[in-house]
Amino acid sequence: MTAVANEEIPVIIEVAINGITSPDINPNVPLSAEAIRDDSLACLNQGAAIIHTHNFDISLTGEAAAGPYIEAMTPVLAARPDALWYPTLTSGADHQAKNAHMAMIAAELPLRMGVVDPGSTNIGAAGPDGLPVGGTYKNDYADIRASFDLCRDNGWGPALAIYEPGFLQCVLSYYRAGQLPAGSMAKLYFGAEWGLTRRSKGVTFGLSPTKHALLAYLDMLEGTNIPWSVSVWGGDLMATPLPRLALELGGHLHVGIEEFYDPDRSPTNDELLAEAVALCNEVGRPIASCDQAADMLGLP
Repeated sequence: MTAVANEEIPVIIEVAINGITSPDINPNVPLSAEAIRDDSLACLNQGAAIIHTHNFDISLTGEAAAGPYIEAMTPVLAARPDALWYPTLTSGADHQAKNAHMAMIAAELPLRMGVVDPGSTNIGAAGPDGLPVGGTYKNDYADIRASFDLCRDNGWGPALAIYEPGFLQCVLSYYRAGQLPAGSMAKLYFGAEWGLTRRSKGVTFGLSPTKHALLAYLDMLEGTNIPWSVSVWGGDLMATPLPRLALELGGHLHVGIEEFYDPDRSPTNDELLAEAVALCNEVGRPIASCDQAADMLGLP
Protein backbone atom coordinates (compact mmCIF):
# COMPACT_ATOMS: atom_id res chain seq x y z
CA MET A 1 0.00 0.00 0.00
CA THR A 2 1.24 3.47 -0.85
CA ALA A 3 0.19 6.80 0.55
CA VAL A 4 -2.20 8.95 -1.45
CA ALA A 5 -2.07 12.64 -2.22
CA ASN A 6 -3.80 13.73 0.97
CA GLU A 7 -5.06 17.04 -0.31
CA GLU A 8 -7.00 15.28 -3.08
CA ILE A 9 -9.24 13.13 -0.88
CA PRO A 10 -11.52 14.73 1.73
CA VAL A 11 -12.11 12.62 4.84
CA ILE A 12 -15.61 11.33 5.48
CA ILE A 13 -16.16 11.31 9.24
CA GLU A 14 -19.07 9.28 10.55
CA VAL A 15 -20.21 9.67 14.15
CA ALA A 16 -22.13 6.84 15.81
CA ILE A 17 -23.63 8.84 18.62
CA ASN A 18 -25.15 6.20 20.90
CA GLY A 19 -25.79 2.53 19.99
CA ILE A 20 -25.51 -0.20 22.63
CA THR A 21 -23.64 2.08 25.03
CA SER A 22 -25.58 2.55 28.27
CA PRO A 23 -25.26 5.46 30.74
CA ASP A 24 -23.31 3.31 33.18
CA ILE A 25 -20.67 2.88 30.46
CA ASN A 26 -20.69 6.55 29.44
CA PRO A 27 -23.05 9.03 31.15
CA ASN A 28 -22.73 11.36 28.13
CA VAL A 29 -24.54 8.98 25.79
CA PRO A 30 -27.56 10.74 24.19
CA LEU A 31 -30.75 8.72 24.68
CA SER A 32 -33.72 11.10 24.49
CA ALA A 33 -34.94 12.58 21.21
CA GLU A 34 -33.74 15.99 22.34
CA ALA A 35 -30.28 14.73 23.28
CA ILE A 36 -29.93 12.84 19.99
CA ARG A 37 -31.01 15.97 18.12
CA ASP A 38 -28.53 18.16 19.95
CA ASP A 39 -25.59 15.75 19.55
CA SER A 40 -26.39 15.20 15.87
CA LEU A 41 -26.51 18.91 15.09
CA ALA A 42 -23.38 19.65 17.11
CA CYS A 43 -21.44 16.93 15.28
CA LEU A 44 -22.71 17.98 11.85
CA ASN A 45 -21.73 21.56 12.55
CA GLN A 46 -18.28 20.43 13.71
CA GLY A 47 -17.54 18.49 10.53
CA ALA A 48 -19.26 15.11 10.65
CA ALA A 49 -20.64 14.07 7.27
CA ILE A 50 -22.66 11.06 8.48
CA ILE A 51 -24.67 10.49 11.66
CA HIS A 52 -25.55 6.98 12.78
CA THR A 53 -28.00 6.64 15.62
CA HIS A 54 -29.91 4.02 17.60
CA ASN A 55 -33.08 4.19 19.65
CA PHE A 56 -32.90 4.40 23.42
CA ASP A 57 -34.46 0.90 23.49
CA ILE A 58 -32.97 -1.54 20.97
CA SER A 59 -35.84 -4.00 21.55
CA LEU A 60 -38.30 -1.70 19.76
CA THR A 61 -39.44 -2.85 16.33
CA GLY A 62 -41.73 -1.62 13.55
CA GLU A 63 -43.75 1.50 14.25
CA ALA A 64 -42.52 1.63 17.85
CA ALA A 65 -38.95 1.83 16.55
CA ALA A 66 -39.69 4.29 13.75
CA GLY A 67 -41.36 6.89 15.97
CA PRO A 68 -38.36 7.87 18.12
CA TYR A 69 -36.11 8.12 15.05
CA ILE A 70 -38.57 10.43 13.34
CA GLU A 71 -38.95 12.54 16.48
CA ALA A 72 -35.20 12.93 16.93
CA MET A 73 -34.18 13.49 13.33
CA THR A 74 -37.00 15.71 12.02
CA PRO A 75 -35.54 18.87 13.61
CA VAL A 76 -32.01 17.81 12.59
CA LEU A 77 -32.96 17.56 8.93
CA ALA A 78 -34.98 20.76 9.12
CA ALA A 79 -31.85 22.58 10.26
CA ARG A 80 -29.44 20.59 8.10
CA PRO A 81 -31.24 19.24 5.02
CA ASP A 82 -27.86 18.22 3.58
CA ALA A 83 -27.17 15.85 6.47
CA LEU A 84 -26.49 12.17 5.79
CA TRP A 85 -27.82 9.83 8.44
CA TYR A 86 -29.16 6.33 8.93
CA PRO A 87 -30.81 4.31 11.70
CA THR A 88 -29.74 0.84 12.75
CA LEU A 89 -31.41 -2.54 12.43
CA THR A 90 -33.76 -3.57 15.22
CA SER A 91 -33.64 -6.76 17.27
CA GLY A 92 -36.56 -8.29 15.37
CA ALA A 93 -36.82 -12.04 14.98
CA ASP A 94 -36.21 -12.11 11.23
CA HIS A 95 -35.02 -9.90 8.38
CA GLN A 96 -38.45 -8.38 7.79
CA ALA A 97 -38.89 -7.51 11.46
CA LYS A 98 -35.36 -6.11 11.73
CA ASN A 99 -36.05 -3.72 8.84
CA ALA A 100 -39.78 -2.94 9.16
CA HIS A 101 -39.11 0.49 10.62
CA MET A 102 -36.98 1.62 7.69
CA ALA A 103 -39.83 2.17 5.20
CA MET A 104 -41.83 3.96 7.90
CA ILE A 105 -38.96 6.33 8.54
CA ALA A 106 -38.32 6.89 4.82
CA ALA A 107 -41.97 7.82 4.34
CA GLU A 108 -41.48 10.73 6.74
CA LEU A 109 -37.84 11.77 6.38
CA PRO A 110 -35.15 11.88 3.69
CA LEU A 111 -33.09 8.69 3.96
CA ARG A 112 -30.19 8.00 1.61
CA MET A 113 -28.35 5.28 3.54
CA GLY A 114 -29.21 1.86 4.92
CA VAL A 115 -27.51 -0.96 6.82
CA VAL A 116 -26.14 -4.30 5.68
CA ASP A 117 -24.38 -6.56 8.19
CA PRO A 118 -22.92 -9.11 5.75
CA GLY A 119 -22.12 -11.98 8.08
CA SER A 120 -22.37 -13.52 11.53
CA THR A 121 -20.12 -13.33 14.59
CA ASN A 122 -20.05 -14.33 18.25
CA ILE A 123 -20.55 -11.56 20.80
CA GLY A 124 -19.97 -11.99 24.50
CA ALA A 125 -17.93 -11.38 27.60
CA ALA A 126 -15.87 -13.43 30.05
CA GLY A 127 -17.69 -15.91 32.24
CA PRO A 128 -16.77 -16.74 35.85
CA ASP A 129 -13.88 -18.88 34.63
CA GLY A 130 -12.62 -16.17 32.28
CA LEU A 131 -13.72 -18.03 29.17
CA PRO A 132 -16.06 -16.50 26.56
CA VAL A 133 -19.82 -16.73 27.01
CA GLY A 134 -22.51 -15.00 24.98
CA GLY A 135 -24.41 -15.49 21.75
CA THR A 136 -24.20 -15.26 17.99
CA TYR A 137 -25.19 -12.21 15.96
CA LYS A 138 -26.59 -14.07 12.96
CA ASN A 139 -27.07 -12.86 9.40
CA ASP A 140 -27.22 -15.76 6.95
CA TYR A 141 -26.80 -15.45 3.19
CA ALA A 142 -30.56 -15.13 2.62
CA ASP A 143 -30.74 -12.24 5.12
CA ILE A 144 -27.73 -10.58 3.50
CA ARG A 145 -29.25 -10.86 0.02
CA ALA A 146 -32.53 -9.43 1.31
CA SER A 147 -30.68 -6.54 2.96
CA PHE A 148 -28.82 -5.68 -0.23
CA ASP A 149 -32.07 -5.92 -2.22
CA LEU A 150 -33.81 -3.61 0.26
CA CYS A 151 -31.08 -0.98 -0.11
CA ARG A 152 -31.01 -1.30 -3.89
CA ASP A 153 -34.80 -1.14 -4.25
CA ASN A 154 -35.04 1.98 -2.07
CA GLY A 155 -31.96 3.77 -3.35
CA TRP A 156 -30.13 3.54 -0.02
CA GLY A 157 -26.34 3.36 0.04
CA PRO A 158 -25.44 0.41 2.32
CA ALA A 159 -23.24 1.03 5.34
CA LEU A 160 -21.38 -2.30 5.45
CA ALA A 161 -20.43 -3.36 8.97
CA ILE A 162 -17.29 -5.51 8.64
CA TYR A 163 -16.92 -7.30 11.98
CA GLU A 164 -14.79 -10.14 10.61
CA PRO A 165 -12.78 -10.80 7.42
CA GLY A 166 -15.51 -13.19 6.26
CA PHE A 167 -17.94 -10.26 6.17
CA LEU A 168 -15.70 -8.53 3.65
CA GLN A 169 -15.36 -11.72 1.61
CA CYS A 170 -19.14 -11.70 1.26
CA VAL A 171 -19.15 -8.05 0.16
CA LEU A 172 -16.45 -8.77 -2.41
CA SER A 173 -18.61 -11.56 -3.86
CA TYR A 174 -21.36 -9.01 -4.51
CA TYR A 175 -18.78 -6.58 -5.91
CA ARG A 176 -17.36 -9.13 -8.35
CA ALA A 177 -20.87 -10.08 -9.46
CA GLY A 178 -21.72 -6.43 -10.12
CA GLN A 179 -24.43 -6.57 -7.45
CA LEU A 180 -23.02 -4.22 -4.81
CA PRO A 181 -25.54 -1.36 -4.54
CA ALA A 182 -24.47 2.21 -5.28
CA GLY A 183 -23.28 4.15 -2.26
CA SER A 184 -21.75 1.17 -0.44
CA MET A 185 -19.08 1.90 2.17
CA ALA A 186 -17.08 -0.73 4.08
CA LYS A 187 -16.83 0.14 7.76
CA LEU A 188 -13.87 -1.87 9.03
CA TYR A 189 -14.59 -2.77 12.65
CA PHE A 190 -11.61 -3.74 14.81
CA GLY A 191 -12.09 -5.40 18.19
CA ALA A 192 -10.20 -3.84 21.09
CA GLU A 193 -9.63 -5.50 24.44
CA TRP A 194 -13.07 -4.65 25.89
CA GLY A 195 -15.01 -5.91 22.88
CA LEU A 196 -18.61 -5.00 22.08
CA THR A 197 -20.02 -5.52 25.57
CA ARG A 198 -17.43 -3.41 27.45
CA ARG A 199 -18.12 -5.71 30.44
CA SER A 200 -14.82 -7.61 30.61
CA LYS A 201 -11.39 -7.61 29.07
CA GLY A 202 -10.11 -10.18 26.68
CA VAL A 203 -13.30 -11.26 24.88
CA THR A 204 -13.69 -9.47 21.60
CA PHE A 205 -14.25 -10.14 17.90
CA GLY A 206 -12.49 -9.74 14.58
CA LEU A 207 -9.03 -8.38 13.99
CA SER A 208 -7.13 -6.38 16.60
CA PRO A 209 -6.54 -2.66 15.91
CA THR A 210 -3.04 -2.98 14.50
CA LYS A 211 -1.21 -1.80 11.42
CA HIS A 212 -0.96 -5.27 9.92
CA ALA A 213 -4.64 -5.98 10.55
CA LEU A 214 -5.62 -2.90 8.55
CA LEU A 215 -3.17 -3.79 5.80
CA ALA A 216 -4.73 -7.26 5.59
CA TYR A 217 -8.15 -5.72 4.97
CA LEU A 218 -6.67 -3.35 2.40
CA ASP A 219 -5.06 -6.29 0.60
CA MET A 220 -8.56 -7.73 0.29
CA LEU A 221 -9.92 -4.43 -1.03
CA GLU A 222 -7.05 -3.99 -3.51
CA GLY A 223 -8.36 -3.34 -7.03
CA THR A 224 -11.85 -2.30 -5.90
CA ASN A 225 -13.29 1.19 -5.62
CA ILE A 226 -15.11 0.50 -2.34
CA PRO A 227 -14.67 3.40 0.12
CA TRP A 228 -13.65 2.31 3.61
CA SER A 229 -13.36 3.64 7.13
CA VAL A 230 -11.82 2.42 10.38
CA SER A 231 -13.44 2.00 13.77
CA VAL A 232 -12.37 0.47 17.08
CA TRP A 233 -14.97 -1.17 19.34
CA GLY A 234 -14.31 -1.48 23.04
CA GLY A 235 -11.33 0.84 22.95
CA ASP A 236 -10.03 4.21 21.79
CA LEU A 237 -9.48 4.53 18.05
CA MET A 238 -7.12 7.47 18.51
CA ALA A 239 -4.87 5.45 20.83
CA THR A 240 -4.15 2.96 18.02
CA PRO A 241 -2.10 3.29 14.80
CA LEU A 242 -5.25 2.91 12.68
CA PRO A 243 -6.55 6.46 12.18
CA ARG A 244 -3.28 8.01 11.05
CA LEU A 245 -2.52 5.06 8.77
CA ALA A 246 -6.04 5.17 7.36
CA LEU A 247 -5.72 8.87 6.59
CA GLU A 248 -2.33 8.33 4.96
CA LEU A 249 -3.78 5.57 2.76
CA GLY A 250 -6.94 7.36 1.65
CA GLY A 251 -9.40 5.94 4.18
CA HIS A 252 -12.03 7.56 6.37
CA LEU A 253 -12.91 7.65 10.08
CA HIS A 254 -15.79 6.25 12.13
CA VAL A 255 -15.93 7.60 15.70
CA GLY A 256 -18.45 8.12 18.48
CA ILE A 257 -19.71 7.01 21.86
CA GLU A 258 -21.28 3.87 20.38
CA GLU A 259 -17.95 2.10 20.01
CA PHE A 260 -15.59 4.05 22.31
CA TYR A 261 -14.53 2.68 25.68
CA ASP A 262 -11.90 3.66 28.20
CA PRO A 263 -12.65 2.82 31.86
CA ASP A 264 -10.86 6.01 32.90
CA ARG A 265 -12.59 8.39 30.48
CA SER A 266 -16.14 9.29 29.43
CA PRO A 267 -15.89 11.68 26.47
CA THR A 268 -18.73 13.36 24.61
CA ASN A 269 -19.32 12.84 20.91
CA ASP A 270 -18.10 16.41 20.40
CA GLU A 271 -14.79 15.57 22.05
CA LEU A 272 -14.27 12.38 20.04
CA LEU A 273 -15.07 14.21 16.82
CA ALA A 274 -12.71 17.06 17.71
CA GLU A 275 -9.86 14.54 18.10
CA ALA A 276 -10.62 13.10 14.67
CA VAL A 277 -10.76 16.54 13.04
CA ALA A 278 -7.47 17.53 14.68
CA LEU A 279 -5.75 14.42 13.30
CA CYS A 280 -7.11 15.11 9.80
CA ASN A 281 -5.69 18.63 10.01
CA GLU A 282 -2.35 17.30 11.24
CA VAL A 283 -2.10 14.76 8.43
CA GLY A 284 -3.25 17.31 5.85
CA ARG A 285 -6.51 15.76 4.70
CA PRO A 286 -9.51 18.12 4.33
CA ILE A 287 -12.83 17.27 5.98
CA ALA A 288 -15.64 16.22 3.63
CA SER A 289 -18.92 18.09 3.79
CA CYS A 290 -22.17 16.13 3.67
CA ASP A 291 -22.57 16.95 -0.03
CA GLN A 292 -18.98 15.95 -0.78
CA ALA A 293 -19.44 12.68 1.10
CA ALA A 294 -22.59 11.90 -0.85
CA ASP A 295 -20.73 12.50 -4.12
CA MET A 296 -17.69 10.46 -3.03
CA LEU A 297 -19.85 7.51 -2.01
CA GLY A 298 -22.00 7.79 -5.11
CA LEU A 299 -25.20 7.81 -3.07
CA PRO A 300 -28.33 7.48 -5.19
